[in-house]
Amino acid sequence: MRRLERYPAGFDTRGRTHEARIMIRKLHIDALWDDEAKVWLATSADVARLCVEAETWAGMMEEVRLILPDLMALNDQSADRFALTFRAESHLDVARAS
Repeated sequence: MRRLERYPAGFDTRGRTHEARIMIRKLHIDALWDDEAKVWLATSADVARLCVEAETWAGMMEEVRLILPDLMALNDQSADRFALTFRAESHLDVARAS
């Protein structure tokens, strides 16, 4: 019978790395196209004070990516990494054909 390598307090360390656990915070970002201003607007219920505008979808995502770590730190909501889900919704009224 093979003897187990034991860590203090009885933890079995075989096949495990000793890296610290990474905290990933999942956030939802709501995006809205402002047709009058011709910009995408990003806000979030998960991130207080987030309000980003950009002329393109990709530009909006990049602006959020750049500002998010500092804004989260200001809100005392830090994490090692952030997983962002961007949501956009459009509504269209269509008249019945006559």
